[in-house]
Amino acid sequence: QVQLVESGGGLVLAGGSLRLSCAASGRTFSTYVMGWFRQAPGKEREFVAAISRSSASIYYADSVKGRFTISRDNAKNTVYLQMNSLKPEDTALYYCAAGTLWTPVLRTTAQGYDSWGQGTQVTVSS
Repeated sequence: QVQLVESGGGLVLAGGSLRLSCAASGRTFSTYVMGWFRQAPGKEREFVAAISRSSASIYYADSVKGRFTISRDNAKNTVYLQMNSLKPEDTALYYCAAGTLWTPVLRTTAQGYDSWGQGTQVTVSS
């Protein structure tokens, strides 16, 4: 399994931006599909965005489409989540995850990922 460490969370005003990073250990990062999920207090973990191994395919949850951008740098073993026009409802603990299968179902569900980071907190105040 790959080890994942998120960073870049923080407190931001509504309308602001944050860029999350997720650094992966090991030499096989390019073989993993990567995803971002989030979990707000009292709510289930939800899918945010996913990116295929070569960045050729990207998928977003409807709630973040047009505001968030996922990207990856395989040379740096890192996946990013650029978050713009943040809203208070974006407040959550954000997790990155690594998986091996890219299908319409698995890329958007937690069950489709094998390795998880410990999360980074994003708080958006109104």
